[in-house]
Amino acid sequence: MRRLRRTKIVATLGPASSDPAVIAQLFMAGADVFRINMSHTSHDRMRELVAAIRKVERDQARPIGILVDLQGPKLRVGSFANGPVMLEKGAVFSLDTDPAPGDTLRAYLPHPEIFESTQAGHSLLLDDGKIRLKVEAADANRITTRVVVGGKLSDRKGVSLPDTVLPFSALAEKDRSDLEAALDAGIDWVALSFIQRPEDLADARKITRGRAAVMSKIEKPQAVTRLDDILDLSDALMVARGDLGVEMPLEKVPGVQKLMTRMGRRAGKSVVVATQMLESMITSPVPTRAEVSDVATAIFDGADAVMLSAESAAGQYPVEAVATMNRIAEEVENDPTYHMMLAAQHAEPEATGADAIAAAARQIAETLDLPAIVCWTSSGSTGLRVARERTRSPIIAISPKVATGRKLSLVWGIHCIVAEDAHDQDDMVERACRLAFKDGFARAGQRVIIVAGVPLGTPGATNMVRIAFVGSDVAND
Repeated sequence: MRRLRRTKIVATLGPASSDPAVIAQLFMAGADVFRINMSHTSHDRMRELVAAIRKVERDQARPIGILVDLQGPKLRVGSFANGPVMLEKGAVFSLDTDPAPGDTLRAYLPHPEIFESTQAGHSLLLDDGKIRLKVEAADANRITTRVVVGGKLSDRKGVSLPDTVLPFSALAEKDRSDLEAALDAGIDWVALSFIQRPEDLADARKITRGRAAVMSKIEKPQAVTRLDDILDLSDALMVARGDLGVEMPLEKVPGVQKLMTRMGRRAGKSVVVATQMLESMITSPVPTRAEVSDVATAIFDGADAVMLSAESAAGQYPVEAVATMNRIAEEVENDPTYHMMLAAQHAEPEATGADAIAAAARQIAETLDLPAIVCWTSSGSTGLRVARERTRSPIIAISPKVATGRKLSLVWGIHCIVAEDAHDQDDMVERACRLAFKDGFARAGQRVIIVAGVPLGTPGATNMVRIAFVGSDVAND
């Protein structure tokens, strides 16, 4: 199956979309990657979902990516003695280490690391930012705050600290267990929640050991300030706009989204834009005009993928939500200004042979108006470098490794084919032309450009460009 768009779609699975038949419908509607949220999924259920996705993959003969999203450390207040309390603006409210139920004056905070790191002047946000506190004093046992924005506070509501770097790993014990189970199940991508600094990726890297690609979810201001270093250690980024919009002013989030999209493209790493993209489709069969514009903006900016969360996981119209996103992407990418905007953001190639080859392939394909660029890639690096160019011509990535095909299913513009590696250069050219014709990218008599590394199968050795005719013998097979 050939997609008629370059931007990829990530669909989250959940109660509305866990049935194997619905998963197949989501793929047919346009989902390229399926996300499994471990905040709401047991290990057994995760394995069942992976098995269902792999069956669709076999039935459709197309590699499908699976992204497991780890919960990350959850910070919450304790319970209250007499039910929810009302915090009034200007009142003094304390958070302490006493596990006794709270009241209008204090609450239990079972996270000693917060007491170690919080300082006077820092902000604390409760219940998804609905309540804002300003720290006036802090020690090892008590944080005294002034209520800046009041509201009703009930048991176990979340705590966010936009000004504080907390000294703990982004992998809680639950995350470690979930990650091991996911790797055993053969997933392709793992998303790390609440990343604060590049060091937070070290534990996950040690556990994955290359068995899955690592995506950093950017949802804290501390991560935005260290974005360069975090990107260096990540295989992809997610613009997690929900939590990011809680911990920093809402009006700053669009700028961060554009910054991350451009940084990811310059580095040749995927960027996923997520959260509330088609939120109204949880209960409505059609989105709002503003949501359509939001999705379109991410696509115009050149994001690798756009993601559906509750829309596909728990909404009433999961298949319709994916189909709607698919139509938006196709329409945007057919707009005359789309490639003009991508070209305006084009980054100069890095001073490497692989980047020079990728840039040359784009220029040749545009000059000759070629219908496809075919990349032979073992590790996926050749496909990534060509995708970084945001070519007008579709990109076909042929790999002997199904894991590489699944990983590239998240990357802009790449149509993945898993096939036996070429035996020699003649075989490489002949099969590239044959597969480009078979999947509907090129007609007999047209030319395609082929990018590869010689010797064949050498990871990262992109060093060859070749233009080849799609012969009539291919069409007659």
